[in-house]
Amino acid sequence: MKNYKIGLGLLIVLIVAFFAGCSNNNQQFQAASSPVPKQITIQMIDVGQGDAILIRTAEQVILIDTGDVAARAKLIRFLKQQGIGSIDKVIISHPHADHLGGMAELVANFTVKQVYDSGQPTTTALYRRYLATIKQKNIPFTILAAGDQVDFGNGAVFKVLGPRQPFISEEALNNNSIAGKLVYGRFSLLFTGDVEKQAEERLRQSYPAELAATVLKSPHHGSRTSSSPPFLRAVAPEAVIISVGADNEYKHPHKATLKKYADCKARVYRTDQDGTITITSDGQSYQIVKER
Repeated sequence: MKNYKIGLGLLIVLIVAFFAGCSNNNQQFQAASSPVPKQITIQMIDVGQGDAILIRTAEQVILIDTGDVAARAKLIRFLKQQGIGSIDKVIISHPHADHLGGMAELVANFTVKQVYDSGQPTTTALYRRYLATIKQKNIPFTILAAGDQVDFGNGAVFKVLGPRQPFISEEALNNNSIAGKLVYGRFSLLFTGDVEKQAEERLRQSYPAELAATVLKSPHHGSRTSSSPPFLRAVAPEAVIISVGADNEYKHPHKATLKKYADCKARVYRTDQDGTITITSDGQSYQIVKER
């Protein structure tokens, strides 16, 4: 009888240990297989009077515009501080210096895997050097037009809304900027380059139901030549981000434009006052954080 009790006790201990081990193994498996939280990070870099917007998903690094020539050292320093070694995609919205100016320095310091632009040429030496650098470095190059889509990885898609052929005019570099809507789950951001009222109206007529976005990248640095009321009603943004230099000679953003943003009850963030503006989203909610 004593031997039976000892055997029964040992059996109970073994059963408990077995199930405890199974439980621990199951917990370890669940922890290992739990999905890593995914998010998108968008930073409007404070490069003064120009545009440079860094986008990072779990899979890719994308840069939309590169700021002006005078800000190229600041751009490179910022990217290196972020731990970036290569850039999957560079999108040049249009070939004005305040959007294209940092490209040569960018290619000299980072591996650039793909370049996109609108295909509109200009005669400046800066633009010619840009094309020569792409050819010399053998960087794949693609022209974007309305209707195209670019995969940013991790479920983020850039839907190109403009420019549409024929161009508004060969001289209207601003109006022929690449405009596109970044969509990540329920979050969206409308990129506009430097489009002005004529291009805004073309966008509104071409995409009456697709312009609505959570956040708007202020067209043309908040100039009065952009952000027409019909366009803003179509976008209906909750927030507007403006890339602009402090005390710039153009006096951007113009007071009339800021009033339009106030009238549509959008929160306004601007690099001259707030520094680099960082937006993060998990595809459901989003946060906007100011540098200062």
